[in-house]
Amino acid sequence: MDLAGRRFGLMLSTDPAHPNLQTAIGLSSAALTRGADVYLYLIDDGVAAVEDPRVQGLAERGAKLFVCAYGCQKRRLPLSERATNCGLVVLTDVINGTERFLALN
Repeated sequence: MDLAGRRFGLMLSTDPAHPNLQTAIGLSSAALTRGADVYLYLIDDGVAAVEDPRVQGLAERGAKLFVCAYGCQKRRLPLSERATNCGLVVLTDVINGTERFLALN
């Protein structure tokens, strides 16, 4: 099924060691392969995955990557130059602006 022009949003809030990261990567990759626009928002412990090569590989394939700046600050992680550093307003926009949204908590 061609998903060209469809928007898929995903939020990841768990630590990169949690299996949810692999699930997020697999779902995002499949959606990109089928032509969907993918929006991946990293929040809470998920912010630590922003520099993961698999996550960056999704961005290289066209996924829009967002990371919660407050989550980085709370975990004393530097802001990434490889993602859009933002807050909950952007997460709300992703939720409201996508046809399907999945939260992996």
